[in-house]
Amino acid sequence: MARSPQKSSAPASGNAVTADLVAVLVAVTEGTPKIMTIAGGSALPSGPFEFTHRSLQTALRAWVEAQTGHPLGYVEQLYTFADRGRSGDTKGLHSVSISYLGLTREDRVGEGFEAHWSGWYDYFPWEDHRAGAPSCLARIIAPKLKAWAKAAQSPTLQRERWQRCAITFGLDDRDWNEELVLQRYELLYEAALIPEAGRAHGREAPIVPGKPMTADHRRILATGIARLRAKIKYRPVVFELMPAEFTLLQLQRSVEALAGRLVHKQNFRRLIEQQELVEETGAMAADTVGRPAKLFRFRHAVLAERAVAGTKLPLSRT
Repeated sequence: MARSPQKSSAPASGNAVTADLVAVLVAVTEGTPKIMTIAGGSALPSGPFEFTHRSLQTALRAWVEAQTGHPLGYVEQLYTFADRGRSGDTKGLHSVSISYLGLTREDRVGEGFEAHWSGWYDYFPWEDHRAGAPSCLARIIAPKLKAWAKAAQSPTLQRERWQRCAITFGLDDRDWNEELVLQRYELLYEAALIPEAGRAHGREAPIVPGKPMTADHRRILATGIARLRAKIKYRPVVFELMPAEFTLLQLQRSVEALAGRLVHKQNFRRLIEQQELVEETGAMAADTVGRPAKLFRFRHAVLAERAVAGTKLPLSRT
């Protein structure tokens, strides 16, 4: 039976602190980045750290498996959030959220579990630039941010606010930086343009598109997306998200899905070949349209070889 996020039963006290373990579990399916969610898609798998747990990671794995039926594979600690008022603290308890990033492949959620896979761009529609800048940026977000900047108390503060907005969201002909996911979310929070910021004032109506989440879970998700977008450029972590055999186009589409923007096809393939990241299996993909495509697999030695060397993906800036 699935279990929803909950707080530990520490006594209500102004000095009481609870620790919640939160998992950002990522998969990529047919070019769509997905995350494991619970509570109707409004929360990430999570649960309190209890004295019976041997370690933080042991506790996290236990909670994820109990709520989703999905055993954790690759996982790394993401960040610890301890801001008061951002984690849904109640009854005087100060909640600390310790988050983890896990990479896996999508599989069917078993019966009896409330978990399901959700597209991460449902929560951050302004982050998907594979088909160009999303319309919500120019149509909704930019005007709202401009109004927020103009509402500042002095001309100096107005300029400072707008400069932050322009740099963070790639406005006024500035480049879009796909890694500033958390900064964009935090700016929308500061400007009170998302429901999570409005909860403290008794309103949760969405002002900009994007599905909200409970407590501070969308902030944690933004941190996970930013970490993964940066990491795929210098570590071969995308291996964890791919099937055992794949075409180079499938690999390219998965990288583009995570980055939220296109890569230069020929440069991408040249990079993969030069760094010997993959090897041919000798088989051909049977389900491709047109000319059959070669199937590849990752060279497992790459995990060790590229741990330091790194790589730089040829992301498109157009």
